[in-house]
Amino acid sequence: MITFEEAYNTVKSSIKILGTERIPFLNSANRILAEDVKSDIEMPPFDKSAVDGFACKAKDLDLSLEIIETVQAGQLPAKIVKKGQCTQIMTGAPVPEGADTIIMVEYTELKNNKVIIKRKQSKTNIAYRAEDVKLGQTVLKKGIIIKPQHIAVFASVGYTEVLVYNQVRVGIISTGDELTEPDKKPGISQIRNSNGYQLISQVAAIGGKPTYYGIAKDTYEDTFKKVTKALSENDVLILSGGVSVGEFDFVPEVLKKAGIKIIFDSIAVTPGKPTTFGKSENKFCFGLPGNPVSSFVQFELLAKPFLYGMTGCDFKIPEIKLPMAKDFSRKRTSRRAFVPVYISNGKVLPLEYHGSAHIHALSFADGLISFPSGIDTLKKGELVDVRQI
Repeated sequence: MITFEEAYNTVKSSIKILGTERIPFLNSANRILAEDVKSDIEMPPFDKSAVDGFACKAKDLDLSLEIIETVQAGQLPAKIVKKGQCTQIMTGAPVPEGADTIIMVEYTELKNNKVIIKRKQSKTNIAYRAEDVKLGQTVLKKGIIIKPQHIAVFASVGYTEVLVYNQVRVGIISTGDELTEPDKKPGISQIRNSNGYQLISQVAAIGGKPTYYGIAKDTYEDTFKKVTKALSENDVLILSGGVSVGEFDFVPEVLKKAGIKIIFDSIAVTPGKPTTFGKSENKFCFGLPGNPVSSFVQFELLAKPFLYGMTGCDFKIPEIKLPMAKDFSRKRTSRRAFVPVYISNGKVLPLEYHGSAHIHALSFADGLISFPSGIDTLKKGELVDVRQI
């Protein structure tokens, strides 16, 4: 049995980054950018008005100003602003030559066809050429998870064909004769298969391509058949169940027969002690425990950063530091524990949680907190890292 830190470092050091492809920018959300993006223009491309108002000379604010023209966004000014003059201007329109400030329309009034400045201002209300982005400036760096705001940046710099890392292909198998699919009512001694669909969703949520291979029966032959097919068609295989030490837990033996070298098969952590990780030259496998909370948590802790890493993303753990709302203790301290919690009024409270089979508890969780091994109590007010899920 190895520590969680050792397991995490082993998984991270095993990452092999996939290839790349170009896709239309509108289809790139949730993919991983594979090159830096540079701007082909300056932004703004000209000095433009940041408000609706009147463009004039700052030294003329005490004068009554003559309106010489009106300029809308997308229209070029035709006249130069001179002493005692102004141009009525709309947000986004180019600033006319001769003007060095824009007075907001709210600060003015019209009197005898002249503009009177009722209130002075300290800023020019001009968005200056290239103040946001310079020509050739890097606007997005490779390795980011592409989000809607990045799509807008692509559009603004004309980057319409995006170089992204290939999606990681993940085969998913659930194991166990006790499982039945969700559309069937379980018989006596059966339970519905939640793990398989949970894992499909977890993979899809990080931009992977999940393929479900169904439930492997508790026979060596059926497990081997499904494992070899999934390995041949995917980059990574994730199994749930069959990785402990029961008489019908064939997974470790099957993986070895299929060419997977087991790197570790036990972690000093709860939930998820019998988590397995293995690899061949170019295939990888996670064997997750059958209890649904264990499989969910170990995917989040180990499989997620690994899958992100294969697509070129250096995944950063989404954590926030908050105080405990009350004392929280546990009895067994030999393993590091990850506990589901919720946040109330900026403080952390543990959920009612009955163990690693209690998947419904996660529906109300805002995140997980960690109990280091050897620690039995987190005190009220103590700051803890909440890993968001």
